[in-house]
Amino acid sequence: MSSSSEASPGHWITGSYTGNSLGVRITIATFVGVAWYNVIELIVLIFLTFKRYHGPYFWSLLISSVGILPYSVGYLMKFFALTSATWLPVTLLTVGWWTMVTGQSFVLYSRLHLIVQNPRILSMVKGMIITNIFLLHVPTTVLTFDANFSESQASIDGYDIMEKIQLTGFCVQEVIISSIYMWETNRMLKLNPDRGSRKTIFQLLAVNVACVLMDIALMVIEFMNFYIYQTTLKATLYSIKLKLEIAVLGKLVNIAHQHLWQTSRVAGGRYPSFVDPSQITSDYNHADFNHSDSLPTSQGSNLKGRATGLEAIDYEEP
Repeated sequence: MSSSSEASPGHWITGSYTGNSLGVRITIATFVGVAWYNVIELIVLIFLTFKRYHGPYFWSLLISSVGILPYSVGYLMKFFALTSATWLPVTLLTVGWWTMVTGQSFVLYSRLHLIVQNPRILSMVKGMIITNIFLLHVPTTVLTFDANFSESQASIDGYDIMEKIQLTGFCVQEVIISSIYMWETNRMLKLNPDRGSRKTIFQLLAVNVACVLMDIALMVIEFMNFYIYQTTLKATLYSIKLKLEIAVLGKLVNIAHQHLWQTSRVAGGRYPSFVDPSQITSDYNHADFNHSDSLPTSQGSNLKGRATGLEAIDYEEP
């Protein structure tokens, strides 16, 4: 096998790094080390951020974060030939890849309802994620195990092609979801004249743009055939994106509340009853959303729907 870091993906998946470049080894170890550090910090932040440990957002965030560990450990064992048991690193990196990549998409989906009230869009996004599990995860996994255990050239060539297809597919998927966030936050920006809120919305836009750029960077590295860098850097970038999720959540909840207030005030010419100071009878963090019945029917149902979504996160602001 070629010792070059530019070797075909199909070759790298069936063997280890046999070159003598200290720089390559240090780079791989650095990417993995940073990913591990971020994961440990992520797990701590998740359990400190959520007051109740349940719900799709909590579990998708936790599973995706934890999935980075077996993914990076699997590639570390494979590239450095730390074990002769081929099945172990291949299984670890495969399980980690499933939970890390699709877990990240479910993280984005599980908070999408905060800014999108169209059930058709939400349903289409969920359908896209589930469909890509079968179109991208399953064939790549089959080719990965087949290439490692049969070592046939056909399987290796098949994996080489499928690796680029799945990376492109998942990149497009995350770009689509991030684009929905950017579109909706841009719409909120136009509706919200408050200077402080506009700054927060700009920050949300910047985070989503950063996530898109990270996905594009992975694709560029992959198509340049720097497979050994792409696979290890992926763990680092996904850990960074998940850390951004923690930062984004509080801002997104606040913006959703503010957008809710702006929309209903413009539509009804008055405060919604559950944020009207004169109507507060309990903890403002747990408002009684049944008071929205005092609003017009369509307006009240919209407020109830979004409020329910906010409560489902079980997010506790620091």
